[in-house]
Amino acid sequence: MPGYLALPSVSRGSVSFSLWMRKLRSGRLTSSPEIRPLGHYAILPPGHVQVEAVGTGRCRGVPPARSMEITVPTTLNVLNGSDARLPCTFNSCYTVNHKQFSLNWTYQECSNCSEEMFLQFRMKIINLKLERFRDRVEFSGNPSKYDVSVTLRSVQLGDEGIYNCYIMNPPDRHRGHGKIYLQVLMEEPPERDSTVAVIVGASVGGFLAVVILVLMVVKCVRRKKEQKLSTDDLKTEEEGKTDGEGNADDGTK
Repeated sequence: MPGYLALPSVSRGSVSFSLWMRKLRSGRLTSSPEIRPLGHYAILPPGHVQVEAVGTGRCRGVPPARSMEITVPTTLNVLNGSDARLPCTFNSCYTVNHKQFSLNWTYQECSNCSEEMFLQFRMKIINLKLERFRDRVEFSGNPSKYDVSVTLRSVQLGDEGIYNCYIMNPPDRHRGHGKIYLQVLMEEPPERDSTVAVIVGASVGGFLAVVILVLMVVKCVRRKKEQKLSTDDLKTEEEGKTDGEGNADDGTK
C-alpha cells in the first residue's frame, strides 16, 4: 500500500505493539478503522504513529547526528620518560552494549600521515601491540561509564604525534572522533619565581605610599600657610580700623 506503513514491533506507551495487535485482532481493543491488522503486521496510514528513538532518555529531543559528543584535550604536554593518560570520554543517548559498541585508537606522526591502529574494542579490548609501542599501551577506561581512555607508559620522544579516538555506540548513527596532540617535553617547564614579583610589588607599593605621604604633607603645609595669611590679613584690617577711629576722635577735639 503506497503511503502506508507496516510495523512488526514498536512500542505504544508501556504496551508492546504485538500485544496491542493481538487485542486489536481479537476485538478487545477499540481503534481507528484506518488501522488494520495484516498477519503479524499492522497497516497504519501516514502520520498515525510517531516513532521515537529508544535510549536512556539522557538526550531526548537531540538530533541523532548530534547525539554523541567526544571530550578530549586538544594538546597534552608530557615529560619524557613519564606515563601519559590520554583521556577520551563520550556522551551518548544510549547505554553501552558491548556486543555492538566499537572503539579504535590510532596514531599519526603528522596531520597528513597515515593512521596506525594500536588498540580497539570488539566485545573486548584488543591491544594490537604495534612495534612502536609494544607493551607500553594500557586501556585505562570503562566503556560502561563512557570512558575509553588509554595510558601510555614510559613516554618517548618518538611517541609525539596525533592520537585519534573513534567511537561507535549503536543505535547512535554518529561516529564520535576525538583528536589529541601529544607533545613530549625533555624537561619540566620552569616554575615561575614569585619572589621577583613580590619584590616588584612591594617596591611599587612603597613608592606609592611615599608619594601619597608627601602629597599629604604638602597639602597640610599649604593649608597652614593659607590659614596664617588669612589671620595676618584680619589683624591688618583690625589695626586699620583702630587707627581710623583714633584719627576721627583727634579731629573732633
